[in-house]
Amino acid sequence: MYKFTTLYRQVDDLELLDSFFSNVHLQLAEQLPGLIKTEVSRVLGKPAGESRYYLTYELYFESKTAFEDAMKSKPGVQLMINLTPWAQKRLVTWFYAESFEGEMGGNGRDEEE
Repeated sequence: MYKFTTLYRQVDDLELLDSFFSNVHLQLAEQLPGLIKTEVSRVLGKPAGESRYYLTYELYFESKTAFEDAMKSKPGVQLMINLTPWAQKRLVTWFYAESFEGEMGGNGRDEEE
């Protein structure tokens, strides 16, 4: 699989961020052709204390080509137009990655061990 991850930083106006995420980012992302699944995570902290990140949003596609096609679609273009000002202000970071999933046994180890 191929995924597009957006990391939102902590900001002073979390209501504005939540509104943008729910009413713009989420709405446009859900219209992307070829989208297999999404995952939203609220960051609660890191091992050393508070995190500078507030929210992560991951969009999963079958392949890099499927992702690239989705970004060329009308919702994909609109999504990037709307995310760009946030990125320019360094309030969001995004990256693309190959993603691999694996199933673990009930104890967190491979069953054959």
